[in-house]
Amino acid sequence: QVQFAESGGGLVQPGGSLTLSCTASGFTFSTFGMSWYRQVPGRERELVAQISSLGERRIYVDSVKGRFTISRDNAKKTVYLQMNSLNSEDTAVYYCKSSGHDYWGQGTQVTVSS
Repeated sequence: QVQFAESGGGLVQPGGSLTLSCTASGFTFSTFGMSWYRQVPGRERELVAQISSLGERRIYVDSVKGRFTISRDNAKKTVYLQMNSLNSEDTAVYYCKSSGHDYWGQGTQVTVSS
């Protein structure tokens, strides 16, 4: 059974940093690209960043370029999202997803507020 467990969210002040983690199970993690998405109530889920199966290619949505970094550790079956210079528009529930499976985890809430 494919499962994702996101963690690392929380309340942070504007300009602060957080690192999200997503541990996957139920499939061969190292053979699939991974993505981070985020969703604000009332809006569609938005793709934030993608990383290829071996980590050699990374793609970011324009609004997070230069501030967020996606990475992965295939031995730990975990994908990370390092988020710096956070602002209120980054407030959302963050989810990870693999490129080959239509499953979602519970997500982790990120709130940027003073």
